[in-house]
Amino acid sequence: MANLNELNGTYTLDTTHTQIGFVARHAMVTKVRGRFAEFEGTASTGENLQDAKINIVIQAASVNSGNADRDGHMQTADFFDTENFKTITFDSTNVVASGETLTVTGDLTIKGITKSVTVDFDFMGAAQDPFGNERVGLEGSVVVNRKDWNIDFDVPLATGGLLVSEKITLEFEISAIKQA
Repeated sequence: MANLNELNGTYTLDTTHTQIGFVARHAMVTKVRGRFAEFEGTASTGENLQDAKINIVIQAASVNSGNADRDGHMQTADFFDTENFKTITFDSTNVVASGETLTVTGDLTIKGITKSVTVDFDFMGAAQDPFGNERVGLEGSVVVNRKDWNIDFDVPLATGGLLVSEKITLEFEISAIKQA
């Protein structure tokens, strides 16, 4: 399999080799990175990628930024409100392949609010792993405004700006396995 247009069938995220994460500016001078440890996802395609359906479900409480106190704060109503909103979901509405890029538009739901986002994924290739699995890799990112999903925790800084940036980069490093 050499290119995106040759993909068809149903693929499942390999959660041990996939990372779904985010990057935010902290105090306007540095970046804080985080990821979600628990998620699942599938992609199903017919004869062409335009018919593809991609679905991802993330357990919001699995947020991990490398700091337990910060992770606990991100689970509160200031951020993900995981007591009331257990999952973050993405459901594709349109998929377009062009060269080695897969442009996926879909509905991202966080805290019960659904907004359309578009992520450009670079196709990293396909291979058969040592266990006989047909595997594909994709990498992509998109910048969103956290306030669009009522993640509106704000602490103004004396020097201007906010403690946590409004613009957040969502990052996806995907390894998916074709199902038999």
